[in-house]
Amino acid sequence: MSDLHIRCADLTHIDAVLRFWHEAAEGTSISDDHDGVARLISRDPGALLLADRDGRLVGSVIAGFDGWRCSVYRLAVHPDCRRQGIATALMEAAEQRFLDLGGRRVDAMVLEANERAHHTWAAGGYQREDHWRRWVKPLTD
Repeated sequence: MSDLHIRCADLTHIDAVLRFWHEAAEGTSISDDHDGVARLISRDPGALLLADRDGRLVGSVIAGFDGWRCSVYRLAVHPDCRRQGIATALMEAAEQRFLDLGGRRVDAMVLEANERAHHTWAAGGYQREDHWRRWVKPLTD
């Protein structure tokens, strides 16, 4: 994996990240727009990690820490690059970020219908917690 470079996104990467998520990520979020990603990067410049290979964006993960919980969102690998250790490398970088910030446990948001993702998370040592349920309330239309 020496040809894989993981770095933090900055504001110049927003359009590329949105195109990448459209192609590689499962599902969409209310925050999947220029303003949403700009707010993320501006508020927490180290949270959006990108994996590049040969100058091409091949993976992403959001590793957010609010001082209480470590939360992972948007783990995505380009379909042509899956099963090459990119997700593992991104999660190792995210977990190291959390450790450096004093985090104690990682929570991952994973779509229920995304069976492929379930296998990825389990292989990384994550366990499903069926006694929790996510509750949401959109604040905008």
